[in-house]
Amino acid sequence: MFRPKLPTMPQPTGIVTPPAVIEPTTITPGTPLPPPAAAAPAQVPAPPTVQLTPGTALALVGGGTAVVLVVGAVLVSMLLAVAITGASVAVCAVVLRSLLASQHRR
Repeated sequence: MFRPKLPTMPQPTGIVTPPAVIEPTTITPGTPLPPPAAAAPAQVPAPPTVQLTPGTALALVGGGTAVVLVVGAVLVSMLLAVAITGASVAVCAVVLRSLLASQHRR
């Protein structure tokens, strides 16, 4: 009753083909390639230089300012959440202490 019933795997139906036999092949060495001639080193193109126009500089400053403001707002909100949680735990501790102290006086 408490044992699970496992389904049985169905048997394949239809025509089943036997697995193909793979014959090993031999590797014949080819003719070796001649070593490349010592050519002059290819000139590497210089990376493109970044040109800052006043518009792109202003966009970069604006984007950086936005990132700093967003990160600052997130950090300040996290700090406020920790401070409010600490204050509420402190108030709860004071209330519990006063309740326990008044209970011992009775």
